Amino acid sequence: MKQTLGIDIGGSGIKGAMVDLELGDFASERHRIRTPKPATPDKVAKVVAEIAAHFGSPDSIGCTFPAIVKNGVTLSAANVDKEWIGTDAGALLSKETGANVTVVNDADAAGIAEVRYGAGKGQSGVVIMTTLGTGIGSAIFNNGVLLPNTELGHLRMNRKTAEEFASDRIRDKEELSWKRWANRLEKYYQMLEFFFSPDLIIVGGGVSKHHQKFLPHIRVKAPIVPAQLRNRAGIIGAALHNHL
Repeated sequence: MKQTLGIDIGGSGIKGAMVDLELGDFASERHRIRTPKPATPDKVAKVVAEIAAHFGSPDSIGCTFPAIVKNGVTLSAANVDKEWIGTDAGALLSKETGANVTVVNDADAAGIAEVRYGAGKGQSGVVIMTTLGTGIGSAIFNNGVLLPNTELGHLRMNRKTAEEFASDRIRDKEELSWKRWANRLEKYYQMLEFFFSPDLIIVGGGVSKHHQKFLPHIRVKAPIVPAQLRNRAGIIGAALHNHL
């Protein structure tokens, strides 16, 4: 049984679990530590090392990060300290943990997991995964191959970014009914469909557990389905990314 530690670095919590890469599921209980404030690189790295130690300091670790990540370097910072911009996160976390650490954008990690093990398994052509939460994350695949760091939540809609118009945070903030929110999401997904002509759209994020309340109201040409791995996807995808 091939296992790797996956760690999901978020704005409020840093969570880790051992992942069975054959089954595409957790091989341990999840361990969570609150994200330090401020979430500077050094402080976050120490928490990642603490989580790694909790699991016996494995040799390989995959980490998600809420940013554009290129060759292990974080080029943006959402919900973490701006010191991360330009930081070689892979090198920093590898040094702190003594392990081979790879770092991947959080939405890309969720998409990697869904395409390998979840709602996108076996799907050919273009698959778009979105994560609806504080913002809107995105991941695009063509025949299973990831186009990284797409950041489609920042497309412009109604003189705002899409995530300022249609994220789950906005649904909650503006007290939108599920149907009114679905109308906004429909405009967003129709825009993605116009640009990319996907063969499948996967909707993830914590709110996807309520998919029956909003997905039936969204009219698009492509099949649009809820993510299957839900809040496990980031950790599972991070672990798998370490072996790609």
